Amino acid sequence: MSFFAILFALLIEQVRPLGARNPIHSGLRSWARWVSGNFDAGKPQHGWVAWTLAVAGPALAVLGLHMLLLHTLGWVAAVLWSVAVLYVTLGFRQFSHHFTDIRDALDAGDEVRARELLANWQQVDASELPRSEIVRHVIEYSVLAAHRHVFGVLTWYCVLAALGLGPAGAVLYRMSEFVVRYWKHRSHTQLQPASQALQSASGNAWAVIDWLPARTTAMAFAVVGSFEEAIDCWRNHSQRFPNDNDGVILAATSGAVGVRLGGEALKPAFAPSGASQPFDADVAEAVADSESTPGREAEIGHLRSVVGLVWRSVVLWMVLLALLTLANLLG
Repeated sequence: MSFFAILFALLIEQVRPLGARNPIHSGLRSWARWVSGNFDAGKPQHGWVAWTLAVAGPALAVLGLHMLLLHTLGWVAAVLWSVAVLYVTLGFRQFSHHFTDIRDALDAGDEVRARELLANWQQVDASELPRSEIVRHVIEYSVLAAHRHVFGVLTWYCVLAALGLGPAGAVLYRMSEFVVRYWKHRSHTQLQPASQALQSASGNAWAVIDWLPARTTAMAFAVVGSFEEAIDCWRNHSQRFPNDNDGVILAATSGAVGVRLGGEALKPAFAPSGASQPFDADVAEAVADSESTPGREAEIGHLRSVVGLVWRSVVLWMVLLALLTLANLLG
């Protein structure tokens, strides 16, 4: 019943998106902060213990409640629980307003406003960016955000749901992505900074967990976009990006819509020590300095192409899940 859980979660999230400062996300931030504060002693083994507790703890709790509901109240209650978990972990509306606001500013010719919105979203210095570079960075950040908030969650949810583990995969993926970003942020503050060992453990674990989702996202983009160009760019140019998983996604996106991606990264503008900083935003370091892929210079029209690419990929996912659900019911 994964198809129905995902469908209802996406529909609910479109109608009533989860607020940025909701108690669930606040509670998970507190959990990650408590775990690092009590188990991060600076050694590699402590880093792995802290990561396991921070990520596996919520995933196992979600799995336990799923099993309890399934065996006491039946599959309907278990599906409703899956919808609730996916609503929290999955969704475009958790980041799409940034994309929409910047696109609208560019459409109106207000590049100053677009730079301000981009800087606030990613906590970077975008004051000197020309128009084409604004578009390029928006494409890169938005594609990676769509992957982490939607397609990566779908991949791990479906994998573990197929094994009878319910929505634990969605929590595993989102918590893995969150802690590596959150602990990196805390390393720039004087308030319980995360050790290098903890950051290394979370980064290594995230690279492994995101390996399969990154490639399923890239394949989906290739199928619904320009297939030959996407595959060619994936094979020959993904290594131009320092991060292997992000490089696969960005290279496939570049080929699928025919846009040049990669180049000089924006420098993070972290808040001074102890100052407030919105660590829910995607960290700008996700797209590091790299060589450019082939393709046309980024233009405003490419933003619409990327939106179409992402939504066609969602439709592809839903069609495949619907066919698998139908085959299971008929079988």
